[in-house]
Amino acid sequence: MANTTVGGTSRRRVLRLAGGGLALAALGAGAAGCREDDVDEPAARGDKPAGSGEPSAGEGGGVDGKAPKALWSQSVPAETYGDNDELVAVAGMVIASGSPLSARDAATGEERWSLPDGVAPGAPLLLGDGTLYLASGKYDGTVSGYDPASGKETWQGRLGKEYRQPRPIAVDARQVYVVAEILEKDNSSHTNLIAALDAGSGKIVWSERRDLGTEQNGIHAAVQGRHLVYTDFKKNLTVRDTGTGRQVWTQKTEKTNYGFFTVHEELVIVPQGDRLHAYALADGARKWTVKAAHLTTFKEPAVVDGVLHVADSARTVRALDPATGKEIWQSKALAEAGFQVPRQYVKAGKLLCVATDLDKDGGVAALDAATGELRWTFNDGTGDYHAWMVATDGKRVFALHGKKLHALPV
Repeated sequence: MANTTVGGTSRRRVLRLAGGGLALAALGAGAAGCREDDVDEPAARGDKPAGSGEPSAGEGGGVDGKAPKALWSQSVPAETYGDNDELVAVAGMVIASGSPLSARDAATGEERWSLPDGVAPGAPLLLGDGTLYLASGKYDGTVSGYDPASGKETWQGRLGKEYRQPRPIAVDARQVYVVAEILEKDNSSHTNLIAALDAGSGKIVWSERRDLGTEQNGIHAAVQGRHLVYTDFKKNLTVRDTGTGRQVWTQKTEKTNYGFFTVHEELVIVPQGDRLHAYALADGARKWTVKAAHLTTFKEPAVVDGVLHVADSARTVRALDPATGKEIWQSKALAEAGFQVPRQYVKAGKLLCVATDLDKDGGVAALDAATGELRWTFNDGTGDYHAWMVATDGKRVFALHGKKLHALPV
């Protein structure tokens, strides 16, 4: 596989970006032979990325740039495609998308519950008001909610027989937002809809047919107050009113950003090649723009603990004020260490932990959240083709790589 290059798209990126759709289900099955056998064992150390050092002998975080020793490592039945919402830590559990869906004790790694039918491949694990929402692995038209601590079903929503494969895309305290195919009389589908289901009763609050040519796969969405924001592979950025479903505004993005964006207060922040734009949720007006360095492009952004983090293709990480775009710090530490471009961010204590796509020089890296200085990197050496994913419960950082799940100390 080619490494991430300026202005280029690697095979692993294409594999990951298509993961929102069912088309990759067959690919995932065919590629399963590339994965490790399901044998629980400590994290292996194969080819070590630059700057990783040897695992620390202590149980704390990495010391003097050395990778921390995993608290535990387990094989899990994960079936992920690299989207950031396929690994969650909640209610003392860490859960990775897969079939069966397996919930592990965050402290020990022991399995606490599982769902035989799991979750539809590529569908997100959405958390809202203490409930875990899943697209049904049964493909029976239902969307279900579960208690993440026990795995017991606590909620169910159904659109109806005239719709197929409803998938939750976002959730807030009141509603679960889904997209689904609209079936024709011959059981084909050419259009889809977006709908809101009541988080209490499961009944449809509103539904809106999307424009012809839009797709139900590859959607990334978020809810911010009265606004539902989503993007797709067709270069659409759309905002709807959560109460009525009415489209507030939509516009074509300048370049495809593969659906990645982040929100902060009344802004939606979208990378567009060498520009990072912030738009007002109320009307789509552009509020600020940050330009990347020459011949570099911005990657996936994330607002973590009130700070906007984004990396570029030169592996420079920026911390910005999301309200204004003003720089707080800039770090070239990952590039200097030979580490790859980060694509996901979580904060644990004083550390900003980032995850990369698969690369022998990738994995998980910990930066000082206040300065951007590199503290340590971690790679399990398995060589699995899947992207890395991270989640945290505040006490531990969980790193998922293919079917290997590791708990790292903060």
